[in-house]
Amino acid sequence: MMKYNVIINGKKFEVEVEKSDEGNDQAKSTGKKVMEASVNVAEKYRDACSSEATGTEETIAAPMPGTIVTLKVNEGQTVKKGEVLLILEAMKMENEIMAPRDAVVSKLLVASGTSVKTGDMLLLLK
Repeated sequence: MMKYNVIINGKKFEVEVEKSDEGNDQAKSTGKKVMEASVNVAEKYRDACSSEATGTEETIAAPMPGTIVTLKVNEGQTVKKGEVLLILEAMKMENEIMAPRDAVVSKLLVASGTSVKTGDMLLLLK
């Protein structure tokens, strides 16, 4: 049995993976919180975190599939924790994507009208 630490949407989970007799890997959480997550990175943003990203940058990813309706920030702008970064429309509802901490927007990876999937990178914070 192998233990892994997994970070999903900024939350850390400890999981154990064991080999089953059928050859399928089974995962079960050792904690109380269990979430199913899929990560789909849009092809055109796959290399966005290349050499420009450092250990101090944080990627903000789409929490659900939808369409970017409005960008509320610009590259280089300083934002406060809880400030709205952009509006993501999903299932006819507008969802505010907020800054998780005080930071500077180092790179915008989407534009208004962009369709995104769960896990697609939206912007980088420094």
